[in-house]
Parts: sequence; structure tokens; C-alpha cells
Amino acid sequence: MDVNDFCKGMENEMTAWKAKLYDAMRKVDKLGSAERQKMLANIEDLHILLEEMSGRVEQLRTECPSDWSPMKNDIEQGTVDMRGKYEETMKAIGEASPVSIPG
Repeated sequence: MDVNDFCKGMENEMTAWKAKLYDAMRKVDKLGSAERQKMLANIEDLHILLEEMSGRVEQLRTECPSDWSPMKNDIEQGTVDMRGKYEETMKAIGEASPVSIPG
């Protein structure tokens, strides 16, 4: 895989992550204020991870290093970190959400 293909694939993946973050924020907005405050730190962490990955992809695109495998590994690890933080956040949102109990 060449660097351009990798960057394009990562751009598509980051677009999907942005949609997931937007969805998570909509769910957080429906929580009570105390629960919402707890979740905002996780959401901010996700935004930071996404920005770091975006910056690395942009750097790859503009610098085109001959050996880009270390940066590729960093980006892939960022994806793993992001998935873990997202799953943790969604679990916490689910636990904090009011549950409807059928009558």
C-alpha cells in the first residue's frame, strides 16, 4: 500500500469517527447535567485523538517520507486508542441514560 492510498483510507475512517463523535455528543446532550459533565471529558479525549490522527495524516500527505511506517504505526495505534475510548464512552453513556421500564 502506498502512502496516498493509506491517507485516503484514513481520511474516510476519520470521517466515520467524526460521525460517531457527533452521535455520541447528541446522546450526551440528552443526559442530566451531572452525567453530562462526566461524559464531556471522554468526548474531549476522543476529539484530541481524532485531531492528532488528522494531523499525522496531513503530515504524511505533505511530507511524503520515504519510510512512513513509523507514522503509519502511530496512526493505527491512534485508531485502536480511539476505538477503546469510544467504547468506554458509549458504555458510560448507556449506564447513565435513563431506562424505560415497561409497565
